[in-house]
Amino acid sequence: MAICVICRLDWTPTFSPLLEPCSGCVAPYGYHNLMQLSTDANRFTQEVRGAHVSGNLDAPEGGFDAIMQAIVCREQIGWREKARRLLLFSTDAGFHYAGDGKLGGVITPNDGECHLDKDGRYTHSTVQDYPSISQINVKVKQNAINVIFAVTAEELSVYEKLSRLVEGSSAAKLSNDSSNIVSLVREQYNKISSSVEMKDNRTDNVIDVKYYSRCRNAGGQLVATNRCEGLKVGDMVTFEAQITLMQCPNDPRDWHQVLQIYPVGINESLTIDIEMLCSCSCEHPSDSEYRTQADECSNAGTYKCGICECDGQNHGQRCECSALDSALEPGMVDACRMSNSSDECSNRGQCVCGVCVCERRPNPDEVIEGRYCECDNFSCDRPGGLLCSGPDHGRCVCGQCECRDGWTGPACDCRASNDTCMPPDGSELCSGHGTCECGICRCMVTDEGRYTGRYCEKCPTCSGRCNEFKHCVQCQQYKTGPLAEPEDCATNCTLFVPIPVEKVMIDEKRNDNKCTFYDEDDCRFEFTYNDSDQDKVTVMAQENRECPPKVFMLGIALAVIAAVVLIGMAVLLLWKVLTSIHDRREFARFEKERMMAKWDTGENPIYKQATTTFKNPTYAGK
Repeated sequence: MAICVICRLDWTPTFSPLLEPCSGCVAPYGYHNLMQLSTDANRFTQEVRGAHVSGNLDAPEGGFDAIMQAIVCREQIGWREKARRLLLFSTDAGFHYAGDGKLGGVITPNDGECHLDKDGRYTHSTVQDYPSISQINVKVKQNAINVIFAVTAEELSVYEKLSRLVEGSSAAKLSNDSSNIVSLVREQYNKISSSVEMKDNRTDNVIDVKYYSRCRNAGGQLVATNRCEGLKVGDMVTFEAQITLMQCPNDPRDWHQVLQIYPVGINESLTIDIEMLCSCSCEHPSDSEYRTQADECSNAGTYKCGICECDGQNHGQRCECSALDSALEPGMVDACRMSNSSDECSNRGQCVCGVCVCERRPNPDEVIEGRYCECDNFSCDRPGGLLCSGPDHGRCVCGQCECRDGWTGPACDCRASNDTCMPPDGSELCSGHGTCECGICRCMVTDEGRYTGRYCEKCPTCSGRCNEFKHCVQCQQYKTGPLAEPEDCATNCTLFVPIPVEKVMIDEKRNDNKCTFYDEDDCRFEFTYNDSDQDKVTVMAQENRECPPKVFMLGIALAVIAAVVLIGMAVLLLWKVLTSIHDRREFARFEKERMMAKWDTGENPIYKQATTTFKNPTYAGK
């Protein structure tokens, strides 16, 4: 997997004097390529964390400048020739396109060329206008690049419409915090890699091209389609193109055209030189070879351009057959048909008096033959451009390949034996991790990983012997792990002694295998091993583990308890102070009201002393 860091923050020349558009932001810039395509994930992470942020008063972004430079600056970006190329464009805003540069006084059209300096900065932000959508589309097709627009929900509808105008592009919804960026790229890549779409470079209606394919249904009927989906690694699909000349161009210079048919997003194409026979001088009576009622045509037709054009009463290559004679023999024309529904002479010859005269090909080695012109020796499969895989593999007989000894298959491209699938050590066919098809190992995909290599001997995603060597690397290099005791380590780890290195690197030429683990201390360590030599295993281990900083849990617990106690005491003290203040204020107000009252200094005039009367109910007055 290759990673490219491309940062693009838009600016308009009108606001170029802004040195600090926002707090902590750098001055606006056009486009900056920070690193080439690389497998160094650590550097990629560092570049992303250290990316400079800028801002502008203009809402739309100049992302088209970034896309254009990322496409055309192939050396600076590091695009490989034989690779599927993906360009991820992530944004939460709209885009500027050709014509918007006039707002900043820039009127020079975009030239579609690379303009990056030695530091990877775009130098023509103030010199030329933004690219147009059609320019982006042309460069995407020329460089076979698939563009993925990862945008937020607010801009998704806009970029979905844009993706329909840029070939091989797609748009997907990006979350506001970009947390789904990895799954988004994986999903879009699976869609791209599981389908193939055929297109061509037609620009007018002079030529019509129709595509047919069986896609994954090898035994089915041809279907009119230019796209096959649901493909997996190793699937093979075949497309057939039918090219029809609809009309002759008015300008004779357009009678010769070059048609390119290519799969979208893949840097491969089929080039077809088309020569349209729209007019010949020999067709006109003024030509010296133009003769009516010519002897070459049995005095029953016109001889022009070396062939006979018969009148209505005769037919045949030399007009030697009479229509009146044919009427007397109804089966004469039918004798040139294989069946009632088939074409006359298979549409590859002429029926002359009940006998098919097959066409002659410009190449004398290509022959059409058979009673009904149904056979030929040139329409067989051509793997790698070779008829029936070459004369050493087979020959074409009546449209079918007849294979020589040692070869088999519809195109004689499969070896009859499985010797080429046997690894040099002779262990097992395809190393036991695949099947031999046409003399080539088709590697299997398991839950553990995907096997690769000529003999399916490699598995980059498998753990391999990593778990086997893990504990020995821990005890020998870091003095940790289940075998940390010196006696256990010396007894169980005698196969190798790891070589300490500052940073673990993989040498693909040496067929190294890389292993990464986390130990019981949550420390990360890496090592590589090479067991290609059966008598020796070479292990290179990371010199020091990458451990997270230690945390003093007791101190944190005591600090939390102390903080809780202090906060509680502070709350109680505050409550006590507020309560005292409130009581003092109430008492002061009571004292003030008591001092101001006058009724407590004299006697209340309306006050009456209480009287009590006693009566004995049993007293009779005696």
